[in-house]
Amino acid sequence: MNHYETVFILNPVLSETQIKETVAKFEDFIVSRGGKMISKEDWGLKKLAYPIQHKKSGFYHLFEFQAPGEVITPYELEFRRDERIMRYLTVKLDKHAIAWAEKRRNRKTAKA
Repeated sequence: MNHYETVFILNPVLSETQIKETVAKFEDFIVSRGGKMISKEDWGLKKLAYPIQHKKSGFYHLFEFQAPGEVITPYELEFRRDERIMRYLTVKLDKHAIAWAEKRRNRKTAKA
């Protein structure tokens, strides 16, 4: 199983319920295909560097997960099909990135 990280931006006009449903949909997609969620973060509403679909802001979310490689193609296809998603990026983490992500997670929990 490979280690991945996905950041996606949700449309800012969505309600809190719609945002939770969308996040749960993609989390369930990973878990149902044999993946394992390591962490998920809600970064909240942020201003975009440039307009996307005539919107100037969006709700950012980060998923860190382990999954078999063949899961990623249908996972990203699902992002393209969902009109609530404005942008997404999935990257495979190497050992250095995994260590950095773990350090970042520990720093966040220490602050809380």
